[in-house]
Formats: sequence, structure tokens, C-alpha cells
Amino acid sequence: MSAELDARTFEARWHSLLSGQSGALENQSCVECVGCRGCSGCTFCHDSERLVRSHFCAGCSLCSDCSHCRNSQRLIGCQHCLECDNCSHSSYLVRCVAVTGSSYCFGCVGLSGTDFAILNQRFSRDEYFAITRRLSRELSL
Repeated sequence: MSAELDARTFEARWHSLLSGQSGALENQSCVECVGCRGCSGCTFCHDSERLVRSHFCAGCSLCSDCSHCRNSQRLIGCQHCLECDNCSHSSYLVRCVAVTGSSYCFGCVGLSGTDFAILNQRFSRDEYFAITRRLSRELSL
């Protein structure tokens, strides 16, 4: 590539790279994935799209380094998350958005480094499980 790369040439090449990548639907280096598209390095996932190094995920998209997540999108380094979006490095989240470094959160938004929270309010471990057990049943989760 020339050191004299101008902005117009850069933009054209960049958009060409993007369009080539967005059309790639084959899985690469995946094992036992079913109904997945555009995934790489995953194992035992199903009905997911564009996952990277994720395992046992279902109905997820655009996640990386996750395991056992369901119906979630844009997660990074998460485990056992359900119906979450844009969360990272967290575990056992349910219906959370933009939660980071947390565990056992239910319906939380924008939290960081928090455990045992429902709708951004912290609870004791016992209270958390009693409330979420009932809510999960009522919400059919």
C-alpha cells in the first residue's frame, strides 16, 4: 500500500472490505454448530449469527468469547446470560442492557461491578433468588 493513500481511496477500500465481510455466512473452525451463520471458532452453538469463540450459545448474534448465553446480542466475555444486549464480562444476567463486570442481575441497565441486583437495585443473595425465581416463572423465562 502506498504511503500516498488519500482519503477517497481509503474510504473506497474500507467500504469494499466491509461489504465483503458482511456477506460472509460460512462458519469457520466451528464444531457441532447447527443453524449458525458467519461464526468463527465456536462449539455446540445453534441458531446464532456472527459469534466468535463462543460455546453452547443459542439464538445469539454478534457475541464474542461467551458461553451458555441465549437470545442475546453484542455480548463480550459473558456466561449464562438470557435476553441481554451490549453487556460484557458478566455472568447470570437476565434481560440486562449495557451491564459490565457484574453477576446475577435481572432487568438492569448500565450497571458496572454489581452483584444481585433487580432493576438496578441491590438485594441480598437470598432475596435476589426468591424474587427472580417468582419473576422468571411469571415472565415464562
